Amino acid sequence: MPPSLDSDLLRTFLAVAERGNVTHAALAVGRTQSAVSMQIRRLEEAAGHPLLRRSSRGVSLTPAGQRLLPQARAVISLLDETAAMMRKPDIRGPLRVGIPDEYSRTFLPAALAAFGREHPTTEVSVFCGFSAQQLAALERDELDLAVMFDVHATEPRDVLGYDPTVWVTSTLHDCHRRSPVPIAVYWNSSWCRDYALRSLDQHAIAYRQAFSCDTASGMVAAVTTGLAIAPLARSTIPPGCRALGAEDGFPQVDASRVLLKRNPTRSSPAIDALAARIQAVFSPLRGEALPGEI
Repeated sequence: MPPSLDSDLLRTFLAVAERGNVTHAALAVGRTQSAVSMQIRRLEEAAGHPLLRRSSRGVSLTPAGQRLLPQARAVISLLDETAAMMRKPDIRGPLRVGIPDEYSRTFLPAALAAFGREHPTTEVSVFCGFSAQQLAALERDELDLAVMFDVHATEPRDVLGYDPTVWVTSTLHDCHRRSPVPIAVYWNSSWCRDYALRSLDQHAIAYRQAFSCDTASGMVAAVTTGLAIAPLARSTIPPGCRALGAEDGFPQVDASRVLLKRNPTRSSPAIDALAARIQAVFSPLRGEALPGEI
């Protein structure tokens, strides 16, 4: 049988090929220069071809070395990925997570699906609801994690990012130009009263409530069909629509922080792993700054 290509030899080969210098490669792999040279010779014997050209200016790859390079990278990458997977804790058990309806079609589905594929022994249950509903569910020990909006967050460690609410209109219908402007609101919502409607009142914008519903998908439908403008999180503005700003005479509705709240009575590796996955998927919102925080 032909000699095998040992993974340690491939790692040494990559170190030399990527640095073009045996001395630097020896420092990177923690071996002496002579040991590195010996490993390269062993690899060349196994490959049946010279892999490196040596000169006073360093080393370069032979045609055989160039053919081996991408294969060696792929093998070592797969080995490292496998080792990392095997070192992960065995994550199992039921997980209960709350999400806002606004993100039920954007950030979170992909994150939760990927987590489920990565940890098939977990059972993830999702509750989609308003922030107040989720906070109450946390207090009743009905959720382990909850993603919610809050304009008064005091714990920076809870903040996933910043996603201000803005008035949104369809670019095709431009119904924001009507007077009174038709608006969509959440049914029986104190947030709509205290933020959305107040923002219009404070800027003396005449409006009429043309659409009411309990879901963000309903608000999106009202906007995209030209029935009304609606207050939506900036990151969830649908195609064919745009935010209304100062140039249109409309104020920002609020400056919401997106929070990840934990159930203080429960902790587990599964909860930590899912929290890390959620934090990663919201990373695009972390660079945002609120007015006055720049």
